[in-house]
Amino acid sequence: MIIRLNKRPVGASSEQTNAFTLLEVIIACAIFFMVAFAVLQLVIQGLGAARSLQQREPDAGLLAATLSKTNRLEEGTESGDFEDIAPGLYTGYSWERHVRRSAATASSRLILSFITTSREGRGRVLPNRT
Repeated sequence: MIIRLNKRPVGASSEQTNAFTLLEVIIACAIFFMVAFAVLQLVIQGLGAARSLQQREPDAGLLAATLSKTNRLEEGTESGDFEDIAPGLYTGYSWERHVRRSAATASSRLILSFITTSREGRGRVLPNRT
């Protein structure tokens, strides 16, 4: 009869355990967060692009309807912003109304101008749509 003695220390397991080292875990976390922040940056850029597509320009019809409550046009110039007409809708825009009366034809000419004061187009006059 042959008896084999196990020469392993007490408490040592016969199976070898596999585990990640601390350095491998740190590297994996760093790679994960770099990818996560890159995806987050793409999402932020996409939301910014979508928001820029949604910015509205003033409507000449809205302004003309609001300023022309009667069918009489008085000669002169008037200006203002859109906060009293449509609060919060057209921030960064102002308007000017010029009425010129022609003595030869007994008619009036109305010119509506929209002016943007936003960072991208500071002081730019938008095309007249009336």
